[in-house]
Amino acid sequence: MTAALRALPRLLSGRLPFFYGWVVLACLCCAGFARQGPAVATLSVFVEPLTREFGWSRAGLSGAVSLGGVLAALSSPLIGPLLDRHGARFALCTAVLVTGVAMMLLSLTQSLFVFYLLFCIARMNWAGPFDLGIYGGVNNWFVIRRAFATSVATVAQMAGLVAMPLIAQLAMRQHGWREGWLAIGSVTLLIGFLPVWLFMVRRPEDLGLVPDRRASAPGDASKMSPTLYPEPSFSRKQALGTSAFWLLLLYTVLVYPVQAGVSLQQAAHLIERGIDPTIAATTVSTFSLMSAVASAICGLLPRRVPIRYPLALIGGFLTAGTLAMIGVSSARQGYAAAALFGLGIGGVLTLLPIAWADYFGRANFAAIRGIALSVQVMAQASGPLLSGALHDWTGSYHRALQCFAVLSCLSIAAALAARRPKIEAMRRRDRA
Repeated sequence: MTAALRALPRLLSGRLPFFYGWVVLACLCCAGFARQGPAVATLSVFVEPLTREFGWSRAGLSGAVSLGGVLAALSSPLIGPLLDRHGARFALCTAVLVTGVAMMLLSLTQSLFVFYLLFCIARMNWAGPFDLGIYGGVNNWFVIRRAFATSVATVAQMAGLVAMPLIAQLAMRQHGWREGWLAIGSVTLLIGFLPVWLFMVRRPEDLGLVPDRRASAPGDASKMSPTLYPEPSFSRKQALGTSAFWLLLLYTVLVYPVQAGVSLQQAAHLIERGIDPTIAATTVSTFSLMSAVASAICGLLPRRVPIRYPLALIGGFLTAGTLAMIGVSSARQGYAAAALFGLGIGGVLTLLPIAWADYFGRANFAAIRGIALSVQVMAQASGPLLSGALHDWTGSYHRALQCFAVLSCLSIAAALAARRPKIEAMRRRDRA
């Protein structure tokens, strides 16, 4: 039975009239959709009923998100090399299975300790194996079409981010919050597990293919993807020796506090500025919609355009959106600020994984990005802390938004300075 399942992708790839990579991309989209069970947006639906029933503080409940992120930051550098060696299939199947079971077991929660234990495990998967597995899989199968494939995978995750809270809310209306967790866990397992288990393949070369297309002749699978966009191949050690690695890491450190800090506090800021709470809530929807639009647009970018220029443009959108949010005094201004900021965030989520793969190749993508992901998670955690502390100190979000605007502006310079490294120079340096 196991041998037959392993042979299924090879059998399909020989009979399909299109490139098998699109099947892999569909599997990754299913995993990305299922990933959103422990997302903050999903947890937000459970905050009120859990605190009401158990008397937990909001800060105590939110701490599970931060702790799960810290665990992901510690584990990602260890997971990356294993994923490069063995492929995304096992990592994603394990992440889906563990996350789905943890979500279902949350329906049995009776104490804050049990909630932390289960949710932190799920959140660690969300920020670690899922991210590395999804984007590692995309980058293994696509080089020239990498931008389009990455945007599709990102939009699928955003669809899950919209759907999972709705699924939980519908289940809770009938049977309470425990049924909500059961529904989330069931959807995670049903959508995320089987496609990845049955059809996911590590690399196109394993099926006699090459990235982006079928192999056109015997032995073609061993060749590089078409030379329109020649692919580098850096080891983690070599990547760490380039200025591009540290500049991309700096870009990550600069933009992700902005992403998390503004995203979490934007509705509260608008309400403080006199915007009706219902309008404030719809601005968040505008932010999410424009993030999805930006992800789709990123998929259409010409591959000849150096990735550092779109990254700099995204930094500009974040700067403009943050500055616009400072002086919001009407619903129209709120929508405009949210739209600008949403364009920036959608671009960040889509373009950064592409940049890491374009600069350092797919052979050690997860090992290299695993380090960056640890920094990213910690940077995300700092954003809400900074905005909350400055709000408590000054009585408004004005100072925090100013700080975020400065960080976004600095990210433009970091992006423009991050030129694509040359592997030949690194090899000469290694030999010397």
